[in-house]
Amino acid sequence: MAELVPPPVHRHPRWAAGVRAAGRLALVAGLLAGPSGATAEPVAVRLTEGVSRGFLVLRDAGGVVIARGESVQKPIGGGQVWSRLFLDFRDGTRFDERLVFSQRRVFRLERYHLVQRGPSLPAAEITFDRATGRYRARTQDKPGAEAKQASGTLEIPADLSNGLTVTLLRNLPAGAGATVHLVAFTPEPRVVRMVLTPEGEDRVRVSGGPAMVAHRYLVTFELGVVAGAVAALTGKTPPPLHYWIVAGDVPAFARFQGPMSVDGPVWRLDQAPLEWPGAPRR
Repeated sequence: MAELVPPPVHRHPRWAAGVRAAGRLALVAGLLAGPSGATAEPVAVRLTEGVSRGFLVLRDAGGVVIARGESVQKPIGGGQVWSRLFLDFRDGTRFDERLVFSQRRVFRLERYHLVQRGPSLPAAEITFDRATGRYRARTQDKPGAEAKQASGTLEIPADLSNGLTVTLLRNLPAGAGATVHLVAFTPEPRVVRMVLTPEGEDRVRVSGGPAMVAHRYLVTFELGVVAGAVAALTGKTPPPLHYWIVAGDVPAFARFQGPMSVDGPVWRLDQAPLEWPGAPRR
């Protein structure tokens, strides 16, 4: 896919401790500025998710490839879908996010498991399950630091969306935004609001083909009135993220841009083109 025109890259202040895990591709992920009074609720299913597999490439601000990976999902019965996003970094870092979600009228996160290890990302292993309400988290801010652990029960909101950001964006009507929740672990869990806001359009093309429209979304976090006031005083405001979704009857992920950890640099995740080493077979 041709180069998108990204928004200006700003250096962001330190994140508030309560959103350390929230900035990931969860995030990537999966990881995500709307009005503070926006109502959070599950996103309606417009396009049923099924079998898919995409190849991904992660680049730094200078365009250098630092990781490659895949996004995979498949139905597992009972109206549920298993999804996985993993990235293997050149320096040995591993990002591996797995989840199960249901899609009966609205998207609903059922189970979640995140593993991070290596020099480029803070070490973490996080799991939670809606059916049992149980969670377990082990986090480490930086190599050599003391690992922190927590476990217990968690009241999981109906619209909890860790790892579902791209799925939700693909299902939003054109020009619409949404406000949902996600949970960050420090390692104790903390639920925060994630606001998805349409920001504009860019033109893209595939291998010299016709131009297409990609909707650009701004993803921000709201920490609540008290926490937000503290963040404003200390300068620890979570940085925004950006996503691009190619428009059409079947919307497609095009790009993610933003940090993936506390004080992390701005990285860019794109679909990776396939290559054929040597001459193709006839």
